[in-house]
Amino acid sequence: MSGPEVLDVARDGVWTLILVASPLMLVGLAVGIVIALFQALTQIQEMTLVFVPKIIAIFVAMVVALPFMGQALAGYMDRIADRIVSF
Repeated sequence: MSGPEVLDVARDGVWTLILVASPLMLVGLAVGIVIALFQALTQIQEMTLVFVPKIIAIFVAMVVALPFMGQALAGYMDRIADRIVSF
């Protein structure tokens, strides 16, 4: 395996990681911003107010996005398996 092929596999892996993680990270970011805005407006500084809604929202997003995440990871595995077979 040459250098450019290794970089190709690494780039594909990083891109797959971004695609799989981005729905959950974006949901966490959106919920965090909404909760921070709510806390700033009401001056409620409760620490657990941040964690519980974020955990619930990320869990719901994971259930919704799980088929997409599975397809992205399966596609990456297929591409890696094809590279292994082609050698």
